[in-house]
Amino acid sequence: MSTSARPLAPPHRRVRRHLLSSADLDRSQVRAILDTAAEMHGVQQREVKKLPTLRGRTVVNLFFEDSTRTRSSFEIAGKWLSADVINISGKGSSTSKGESLRDTVMTVAAMGVDALVVRHHASGAAHQVSQWVDAHVVNAGDGTHEHPTQALLDAYTMERRLGDLEGRHVVIVGDLTHSRVVRSNLITLRTLGARVTLVAPPTLMPSGIGAWSQADGFDLSHDLDAVLPTADAVMMLRVQRERMSGGFFPTPREYTVGYGLTRPRLDALMAANADAVICHPGPMNRGLEISPDAADAASSLVLDQVSAGVAVRMSVLYHLLAGNDEGEDS
Repeated sequence: MSTSARPLAPPHRRVRRHLLSSADLDRSQVRAILDTAAEMHGVQQREVKKLPTLRGRTVVNLFFEDSTRTRSSFEIAGKWLSADVINISGKGSSTSKGESLRDTVMTVAAMGVDALVVRHHASGAAHQVSQWVDAHVVNAGDGTHEHPTQALLDAYTMERRLGDLEGRHVVIVGDLTHSRVVRSNLITLRTLGARVTLVAPPTLMPSGIGAWSQADGFDLSHDLDAVLPTADAVMMLRVQRERMSGGFFPTPREYTVGYGLTRPRLDALMAANADAVICHPGPMNRGLEISPDAADAASSLVLDQVSAGVAVRMSVLYHLLAGNDEGEDS
């Protein structure tokens, strides 16, 4: 990307009006977003981190759940593209006074905003919001359903280290039942041609996952040690204890022994494939699903994922909002 603050040309292949699910994007659209993200990444290295691309556009981040990485990166992404960005949290909105989600989003949309970035604890909330408003809607995580921009930034980060993901083996490990990241990653990685294996104890395998794996062609395993030697990338998922109401595993120690990326497992992974990488969408439970040695290893892409989050979300906003709205898919 040039160091001058020139506007980018409108994208030739636009994403749909909303980004609600990773399934909304075909391979060419994923590639377009990732290629644009590579251009956007250059902005982070400049002294003046600003493009005029979305000047005059207004983006509202509506976050009804706590977030550090996603909310901050969407805010930075919008501001670096010169959009006017407003942050509204659930605790600071009228929903805390009993107002419905519908009334809240319609009130905000009535102010003439161009895009709503929505995070909500209920699965399907972002889709529902898209039915109520004319603004573009981006799903920033809905319950245990999906988190499409996280999957895009994960793929982008892995590609920067591994190259083309076609045929690469990505192993996703941990709390599959409560994760919104796993579904989006499965879809995006399979769209890019990666081989995916999900690893978890039986109690943390989602209901119906067997039929889904057979239909979509990914693998399942309860044995992390058996899968690690063939992995090109290992993504550890956070154990979401705040979503657990029962005994999904006996003790934290037993979970770590069976499914944590411990120092011995890190050594085994590197011995089998010195180029393998480690990912984690964050926040991390150090000492539970991932050891400090693994989190801070040279092969760890955890901070690269954070950096990529800004570039990818700039790309998503650009593809949704740049240019006029004529000819969009509805």
